[in-house]
Amino acid sequence: MSHKQEAISGGKWMSASTAISTILQFGQVAVLARLLEPSVFGIVSVSTLMIAFFNIFANLGFSNSIIYKQEEDRQVLSTIYLLNLILGLVIGVVVFFSWPLVVGYYKEPRLEQVIKLSSLYFIIVYVGQLYLFLLQKELRFKAVASIDITGTVAGTLVTVVLAFNGFAELSLIYGQLAQQTAKSILQMVYGAGLFSPTLTFDLSLIKDHLRFGLYNVGDGIVGFIQANSDNILVGGMLGVKQLGYYTLASQLAVFPIARLSPIVLQVAYPILARLKGDTGELKKSYLTILDLLSYVNLPLLAGLFITADSVVPLFYGPGWEPTILLIRIFVFVSIFTFLINPLFTLAFSKGKPKLLFYLNLITLFIKVPLVYLFAQQWGVVGIASAFLVATAANLLINFRIVRSLIGPFFGEFARNISKPILFCLAMVGAIFLYKSFADSISVLNTGVQIAIGALIYCGLTIRYKYPITELKALRKAV
Repeated sequence: MSHKQEAISGGKWMSASTAISTILQFGQVAVLARLLEPSVFGIVSVSTLMIAFFNIFANLGFSNSIIYKQEEDRQVLSTIYLLNLILGLVIGVVVFFSWPLVVGYYKEPRLEQVIKLSSLYFIIVYVGQLYLFLLQKELRFKAVASIDITGTVAGTLVTVVLAFNGFAELSLIYGQLAQQTAKSILQMVYGAGLFSPTLTFDLSLIKDHLRFGLYNVGDGIVGFIQANSDNILVGGMLGVKQLGYYTLASQLAVFPIARLSPIVLQVAYPILARLKGDTGELKKSYLTILDLLSYVNLPLLAGLFITADSVVPLFYGPGWEPTILLIRIFVFVSIFTFLINPLFTLAFSKGKPKLLFYLNLITLFIKVPLVYLFAQQWGVVGIASAFLVATAANLLINFRIVRSLIGPFFGEFARNISKPILFCLAMVGAIFLYKSFADSISVLNTGVQIAIGALIYCGLTIRYKYPITELKALRKAV
């Protein structure tokens, strides 16, 4: 199978997984927003931040090194597997006993039980994670998609049922644990034929993986602080209720990008890792990834920007109006973010993860002071604005790094992205015009706005970018 066919096949399965998972998770949020108060989402956001932070240390970047080195040695993999299990156990204990510090910082007693339960995540996740890495290395995206869908269904069911029965913030934590338990079990089932662990534990065998992972951990720590300093400061300075507004706004504007972009990147990286010596092919692939992400993400974000004042009351219910302005700011954060993300594939394909570390370190020094200063002046809106400015700076530096890896590219990129931008402006203009005549908030009007936007964007794209004949050829290839 050619690289193009592998990419199409992988993209098909990961797209299906993402579509189903996204619908379920958006449905879950819509239900929970009517059952739970904003502070509950802020509390769970703290737990999610802690899980994300300690995940950095637990896998040590082994997923990327295994794919980059195309690792198959059973003793090496067994050592990595056992090391992950040990780290997961240690981190779980550290998280469990960290609750007094977390409760003290956020001044929220409900966080005690949430943090204690969250510590179980680390004992569960690393039982099956190595199998997931191997499935990705072997491009078995159908199995990866099945695992993701099943886990999301299990987590959603548990969360919604418990929320209806009064478990409040604990419903979300139990849902996360149920989701990860289902995933870990299926990862071992699907990956059993790729790896059977032995009792080998020899760190000398994985020196190269540890060296590769060193910058992953450094980048992960700096990247975490850089990406989440706003969330940390919102909760600490403004309280968990404001963090709840901030979290849901971020979920609506950033979550789709966080789900859609990895479809391309997750499929692209194992393939590009095999092309690491061919700069010309890497440049071509990078521009193709940016082009695809632009055509998929820009209309979604432009549509969300113009319809936010209608979508929020209908989707979240009354009481969530403070998220509207935040969502519109996050739309631009998301645009810059999906343009930033493909550097990941280049850096790891070239064996230079340290570049990501330096990029995040520079962005961190820009973002943290801005977040603090803007928060003093404009509260939660100021923090979102600081996030936007820092992300824009990150993008500019990002493009300079890309140029050093693959040569000049910006002219071709600018020509490629000009079309979807113009299509989106036409779409936004038409929706704005409709809203000026039908300004009431209703399911019908919101549906009409979405339909107008979709018809205009899809029509322009088919006319000027992807003719029907090409789409039919792609369908046959899939």
